[in-house]
Amino acid sequence: MSHFIYKARKPDGEIYSSEREAADRFELYRLIREGGDEIVSAKERNAASGIVHWLQSITVSFNPVKAVEKINFVRNLGSMLEAGLALSRALSVIERQTRNKYFKKILLAVIADINKGNTFSDSLKKYPKVFSELMTSMVHAGEQSGTLAESLKIVGVQMENANNLERRVRGALIYPIVIFVLMIAIGILMFIFVVPTLMKTFTELKVPLPFTTRMVLGASDFIQTDGIWVAIGAIIIAGGIYYWTRQASGKKLTHALILKLPFIGSLSQEVNAARTARTMSSLLGAGVDVVEAVNITSEVVQNIYFKAVLKQAAEAIKKGELMSKVFNAHTKLYPIFLAEMMSVGEETGKIKDMLSSVAHYYEDDVDIRTKDMSTVIEPLLMVVIGGAVGFFAISIISPIYSLVNAV
Repeated sequence: MSHFIYKARKPDGEIYSSEREAADRFELYRLIREGGDEIVSAKERNAASGIVHWLQSITVSFNPVKAVEKINFVRNLGSMLEAGLALSRALSVIERQTRNKYFKKILLAVIADINKGNTFSDSLKKYPKVFSELMTSMVHAGEQSGTLAESLKIVGVQMENANNLERRVRGALIYPIVIFVLMIAIGILMFIFVVPTLMKTFTELKVPLPFTTRMVLGASDFIQTDGIWVAIGAIIIAGGIYYWTRQASGKKLTHALILKLPFIGSLSQEVNAARTARTMSSLLGAGVDVVEAVNITSEVVQNIYFKAVLKQAAEAIKKGELMSKVFNAHTKLYPIFLAEMMSVGEETGKIKDMLSSVAHYYEDDVDIRTKDMSTVIEPLLMVVIGGAVGFFAISIISPIYSLVNAV
């Protein structure tokens, strides 16, 4: 258990400070929400508990449970429960089938918890790095309504769609990144092993060197003499930037910058719209309370500006206002189509179906846009690579022509 110092807001708006023991942050947020309040900020007091949490994070990173494994787990479990198997037996079957040793240990611990009389959702909450708050909330709703198998099927579809969306975006970005890294690696190898030999030859023959050749030779000399310090400095700067982007001020700037970038900004808007609509539709379909569904969705969405809109929507619902009104006021973030479809859903009582339609629309649009992005990036990369190779070739060939003319 960890000891947290936190600030919370009461329903009347009063903010107070307090302390509480909880297994993790998710458990703390859930306990405070069940009491009718809302967490403003929370921090672990015990440094040792923070070290333990850090070690657990490292353990998870070395023993990952892939998204595909979790999707198969949810779907298979739902099918077995629908077929009439008891929960503990169904989990035992899945545990024997899985090849992931880390996941196997977790499933054995979950089975042991259930056999002791704990609920399935409470058992899953002990492993927030593996089972998301979205999944545990939907399982809890399924347990409460007696439709656990159906809830698992819904969350399985949601997880698969979210994973496919992430793969599309990652697939579109990974190609140019790999090409760029390879270009840098090949360039460094050329500067270290090829250029010094040429430089020695040019020096011995006393060939007059053009400006471009002197640039290449200077870069090669710099890399050989100070390259290690440049590399260390680059690693330190990259680490500092990474740490800063994990802080509130860093997130605020980087997330705003992403939204301002051409093409990437609009793609980010559609990705967040699709993720918001899909998550809320799944939660509402599983019987989760509207306010709880919006709060959980705010944890799923990564960009802090979209999170803020969802938090504001949750507050509006508590006051009896329409959720679509908040989204209509933030059309620079969320597209107008989402707000309008949400409004229609609120009027007709079919908000789950409307959000599902919106999710399908934006997921398909993201798929098309990522394919278009790959089509545009490939010729641009060819131009960049051609330019770099041409510059290097001219820099090396020019002195050789000078040498031939001199002979």
